[in-house]
Amino acid sequence: MDTITLEKFEDATEIVKNVILKTNLIYSDYLSEQTGNKIYLKPENMQLTGAYKIRGAYYKISTLSEEERAKGLITASAGNHAQGVAYAAKLYGVPATIVMPTTTPLMKVNRTKSYGANVVLHGDVYDEACAKAYEIAEEKGLTFIHPFDDLDVATGQGTIAMEIFKELPTVDYILVPIGGGGLATGVSTLAKLLNPNIKVIGVEPKNASCMKSSIEAGKVVTLDSASTIADGTAVKTPGSKIFPYIQKNIDGIITIEDEELIVAFLDMVENHKMVVENSGLLTVAALRHLDFKGKKVVSILSGGNMDIITMSSILQHGLIERDRIFTVSVLLPDKPGELVRVANVIAAEQGNVVKLEHNQFVSINRNAAVELKITLEAFGTDHKQQIIEALKNNGYNPRLEKPVL
Repeated sequence: MDTITLEKFEDATEIVKNVILKTNLIYSDYLSEQTGNKIYLKPENMQLTGAYKIRGAYYKISTLSEEERAKGLITASAGNHAQGVAYAAKLYGVPATIVMPTTTPLMKVNRTKSYGANVVLHGDVYDEACAKAYEIAEEKGLTFIHPFDDLDVATGQGTIAMEIFKELPTVDYILVPIGGGGLATGVSTLAKLLNPNIKVIGVEPKNASCMKSSIEAGKVVTLDSASTIADGTAVKTPGSKIFPYIQKNIDGIITIEDEELIVAFLDMVENHKMVVENSGLLTVAALRHLDFKGKKVVSILSGGNMDIITMSSILQHGLIERDRIFTVSVLLPDKPGELVRVANVIAAEQGNVVKLEHNQFVSINRNAAVELKITLEAFGTDHKQQIIEALKNNGYNPRLEKPVL
């Protein structure tokens, strides 16, 4: 347990300054008001590679011998560590091979390639990609850079905590995402070295909570699956080398449903004008689970690498989740003017029609022979209910449907 020291963190802090951008804390009025705490955001999504991973990758490569670097580097990653290693390898002038799951968003694949790395797509989740990377490393004699189960990598990631304490020495809580555990190890270990009274809370996707399961079991365990939209933290087995540090320094773990990440994405876009990927949103979603008030809390936004298709899907689902978009179906008499009458009712309530589906063949009864599905924009739950009541008051019997955009 004495392998990671304060001296190493201080060394890493100086070294990573060569590659990182300053990510000063952002005070969030909105989230502070919502939670009753003083919420600060650590925007690692603003790093050059779009995530904190450049810290651990660059520091790890700096510790390698010339011989180890000359062999060429290889790693496995769902995207952010891939970009970190690829970029750091480019700076050091050494070749890098990255094995990524086939489910990795295209943007992360293309960005990794843009740094000159050779990308191999294999497996559905990180664990399968990692097994393939070890196989290639053995076959070609490459130097493997583990994305999280490496004390040097964890030390590099922990430099985030050094920056947090320099800006906010009186911080009470730090929320940190957990996938395999490297970031949580670095941040929690350094935080406890600097102030043993600090509380560090890990946050995992509920359907990929390998660290929480391991802590409860008292040993590293492997999940049967890791199914979550937070692809950067979709890990089935946490790191065994770093596990003792997590056991000692993490004060608790919160698990988050995927649906909560959708709401958190809208919070970031609407209130902070920032794109944060789903894994980075874990700590934002966790703010609503805190059972205390009046504390200074730092939420680490670990990354912002999200492709446009995923972003579009999240936005649509988020609008539906917040009742900003909804669908109702009504039955109309099969005669001229009925469609206009319904439209006028909706317009009077300031509803905005997004889509109409008009089906004349649901019944042979001409008094209720047309089914009209209406997808609408609303200002929120109260406005949605106002539109539904107006339809009822005008003789319709609106039935809520699942929106299909």
